[in-house]
Amino acid sequence: MNRGRVSQDDLDFGSFQILDPDGSYDTTTVPNLDDDAFQELYRWMLLERTFNDRMVKLQRRGRIGTFGSGRGQEASIIGSGYALAEGDWLLGMGREAGAMFLQGLPIRDLILFWRGVADANREMAKHDQMIAISIGSHLPLVTGAAWGMKLADADSVVAAYFGDGASSTGAVHEAVNFAGVLDAPAVFFCQNNQYAISTPFEKQTNACSIAQRAVGYGIDGIRVDGNDVLAVYEAVSEAREAACSGNPTLVESVTYRRDAHTTSDDPGRYRDELEVERWQERDPLVRYESFLRSEGLWTDIDREALVEEINEEFDNALAAADEYEERSVDELFEYLYDELPPYLQRQLVEFKAFLEERPDAYDHIQQRVKG
Repeated sequence: MNRGRVSQDDLDFGSFQILDPDGSYDTTTVPNLDDDAFQELYRWMLLERTFNDRMVKLQRRGRIGTFGSGRGQEASIIGSGYALAEGDWLLGMGREAGAMFLQGLPIRDLILFWRGVADANREMAKHDQMIAISIGSHLPLVTGAAWGMKLADADSVVAAYFGDGASSTGAVHEAVNFAGVLDAPAVFFCQNNQYAISTPFEKQTNACSIAQRAVGYGIDGIRVDGNDVLAVYEAVSEAREAACSGNPTLVESVTYRRDAHTTSDDPGRYRDELEVERWQERDPLVRYESFLRSEGLWTDIDREALVEEINEEFDNALAAADEYEERSVDELFEYLYDELPPYLQRQLVEFKAFLEERPDAYDHIQQRVKG
């Protein structure tokens, strides 16, 4: 007798994968991309890794604040970002550097963000991007923005990036559930990197996967090998297409954070080094290099030259961040109103006159940190 009982034991999600950990693959499953695109994917992954390495070093020298590295998650970040289209929004949590660069954000602006320069948020907004540091808080905004796209009949989606830790917050459940109700064009992309800071995934939930929660929300879910850049690209491409048709999709990208949660964290206190080594053997760049060799595309790639080129790009961005102008007194007033009211115009004139009369007042004004 069918008593209506539902169990996760009845669900068999598996995990979508194209490239095996050793780099082998079935040629019939490879995405329909040209040779330039396959090689371009590698450069973006290399940029993601180099950017993280350079930013951690900057933090250790006191030239930026706390930084959250995406090292080890290159395939997840780049594969998903490469599947997005012009006009899509990217609302994330901070580890999605490469995906943001893919949408045109200059490296300089992300350096400024991690220096605590508020102007960086305005620059991200120009590219329909944002970073939400408070865990999971941006997901309801994702659903709202996607609903707006639906009402405007836009051919775009909102991509929500979040981690397995955020998936345990109430805001995420409310947002994904409501997106299903509204048929909102949203792609909920969860990077399950195995840890919510120091809490391992198995201590966050009794569920076997995050993707299976999609069933409870009444939407589709995809569980993908997050260290396989081609599989992530295909999964998010499929999710984006579904979202454009009014079917929001939850994608769980299973990967691993090889660096600390942030540069303020010591992962040696809560995880075994053997675990890190096991995941290092599944390095996403090494796996993809094997694919490029098999396809005869590696001979056209000079890895050392690419790293040198990326480092030069980073150096130029860092120099531009160092040269970013100091905050002026005008900025106290500039962004309050579209047109400054007369009484604030008077205050600004009076304040400038005061500073000319009392230059010693600058000793008590904190200027923007240069890093």
